[in-house]
Amino acid sequence: MRFRDRFGIRKHRGPKVSKLDREATDADIEALIAFARGRQGVEFFVEPETFATDTTAVAVAHDGEWTRRRVGAPQVIAKVARDLGLPIYDVNLVGYPRRMRAWNERNRDRRIDPGTPGAAVR
Repeated sequence: MRFRDRFGIRKHRGPKVSKLDREATDADIEALIAFARGRQGVEFFVEPETFATDTTAVAVAHDGEWTRRRVGAPQVIAKVARDLGLPIYDVNLVGYPRRMRAWNERNRDRRIDPGTPGAAVR
């Protein structure tokens, strides 16, 4: 992790980090920002922390293309979404958008990059 915590990951995460997962980094947040800036109609869906994984966010574009990254805490991605002027949703309340599932069906032949869960390799 970088010396400075640009996105407030450590500040909002709290003292506990999942033992089975790696911590969120600035690079994770920067990847979500790059995805959002490179596509139209992006919305963020926050996934809660579990025993095995840190809090994550899924960015879904208008056509259903998506990527998932660790964010450390919901407040981190909320600030990013606010700065970018994009909507953010709690996936437990609204679920995943249909266009995301449709994109997965249309792109079954694409391989998933094992280093970045949810990110399709082009």
